[in-house]
Amino acid sequence: MANIDPVAHRRYKEKKIVTNHAAASTAADAGDDGHVAEEHDATAEAAVVEEAPLERQQQPQTKLSSGGSVETVSGAPIERRDPIELETEDKLEYRFVPAGNGVVNFKVRAPNDAHIALTTNPEESDPMLEVFIGGWKNTKSVIRKNRTKPDVAEVETPDILNAGEFRGFWIRWQDNVITVGNEGAAAAFLSYENPEPFPINCVGFCTGWGATGSWLIEPASEQASPSAPTAAALSAGGAACWVAAANGEIPPNAVVGGSDGEDMYIGRAQHEGGIIPGKVVASHGVCYIAWGGAENPKAEYEVLCDFGGEFVPASGSDIPPTALPAGESEDGEPLFIGRVTHEGTVTVGKVQPSHGVCYIPYGGQELAFAEYEIFVSP
Repeated sequence: MANIDPVAHRRYKEKKIVTNHAAASTAADAGDDGHVAEEHDATAEAAVVEEAPLERQQQPQTKLSSGGSVETVSGAPIERRDPIELETEDKLEYRFVPAGNGVVNFKVRAPNDAHIALTTNPEESDPMLEVFIGGWKNTKSVIRKNRTKPDVAEVETPDILNAGEFRGFWIRWQDNVITVGNEGAAAAFLSYENPEPFPINCVGFCTGWGATGSWLIEPASEQASPSAPTAAALSAGGAACWVAAANGEIPPNAVVGGSDGEDMYIGRAQHEGGIIPGKVVASHGVCYIAWGGAENPKAEYEVLCDFGGEFVPASGSDIPPTALPAGESEDGEPLFIGRVTHEGTVTVGKVQPSHGVCYIPYGGQELAFAEYEIFVSP
């Protein structure tokens, strides 16, 4: 997620469409610690915050109140890189913004109970997934499906929110996997595999249970995965699904890229400002990446899953047009997945086109090979 300066940003002009509708309890009978009825039983109001298209950014915008009156709000020119700023009351009423392409990055300042809804339409209706960060007096976080208990995933997260400072998070959805993580972290702290996936077009934000919140949300046009390659690399990357993992975890349908007495999986990890493809060795509990002349172990990483690519021979800087971008160097150069047969192993590493080699992490070192195999899309 890009760093968002909470002081220097410009307030993002909003077009708010407020509708009254009966909303079922978002989290009825939530817990035994006083978190009864996690969301309210009363009629809720949903506010939709939309980005103004470029051609009308300097024109007045309208705000439609629940009573039907229309008032004009003069709007200064809007820069798309500005974050959307929201203030949410202690009301558990979602305010919706358009969803990004598989990820939403945001910061929130709240003492507890920052709630995020993933929906098809800008309203509280099934199908729906909710992420509660810092619920139960800022002690745990959960994912809830269709406003119904029991929660489908939960984890203890003491003091994850703070009333005095912004805390950054990301939520990703790829195919049927929902993951939640801290800003700057490759691995998720909360995840759920939804057997009934649905289109996610809107993201809602609210606070409650004694909390108000200030939010800074990256506009949908600017959303990027917390550990994604450059936009150009992403556009060429097809439907690759990278699933956050840690400490030797191997997600379902992980792609095997090599072997060294055991299967070696295709992974990647953040390192020194880059996203570096490498090898995940489950028994070692890490993803190894080649960088700076060394084999670097990373306990937090992402694993390529559900992808039907293949390895083909390559050499030097001759990158096939269907090669799958999988990361970027600290200088922003796209990196690709490569592998080399070396000393009885088939070891996965990174292909760096400007260097004309595939680097593999092996025996504590970063080894370079001009002849290698590269992973391509089907």
